[in-house]
Amino acid sequence: MTHLLATRAELLAASATPHSPGTALFATLLAARDEPSLLGLSRAQIALLYGRHFGAMQPPGVGLLIRSEEQAGFVSALEAFLLSHARANDVAGMADANCLASIIAHACLRPDHLWRDLGLTGRDDVTNMLNRYFPALVARNVDGMRWKKFLARELALSLGKPPQPAPGCPGCEDFGYCFGGESGAKSGSRA
Repeated sequence: MTHLLATRAELLAASATPHSPGTALFATLLAARDEPSLLGLSRAQIALLYGRHFGAMQPPGVGLLIRSEEQAGFVSALEAFLLSHARANDVAGMADANCLASIIAHACLRPDHLWRDLGLTGRDDVTNMLNRYFPALVARNVDGMRWKKFLARELALSLGKPPQPAPGCPGCEDFGYCFGGESGAKSGSRA
């Protein structure tokens, strides 16, 4: 498969602030996907994100990819939930939080651990990312619950609904480990 986005190194080389934690994070997230639509960013979001962090590089063309009304509802609700917990010191920080909320919500549609779906190296990377942009959520995860499960649970509770897995969870190899025996968990076949 041809990689449609730039590599992490190319993105950082195009940045005026390659050592900024936000720039490094977005370079990793953007380079991890072969298909730009999997990021969940609109054309305007990705253009502004590139302008803020990778100004010397032309952003790729993107189109949003949502497969069902249920997924669209989940993504919209999770984005709003994350943004209600965002911590930003300025307009650019809030714009980054907005992009990150979209990327995280769309990653929750995919069937793997959140850190893998985001192209990160482990759970600690997710914790650090969330702590930078959504620290109140990190503080609430006192049991060390896996992040995708935690975000889906907290979203459901915030909407007055019983906790359920994120849409991508039933396809994960660890679905039984995460949700085995929990009521409200949708069963998923394991291939």
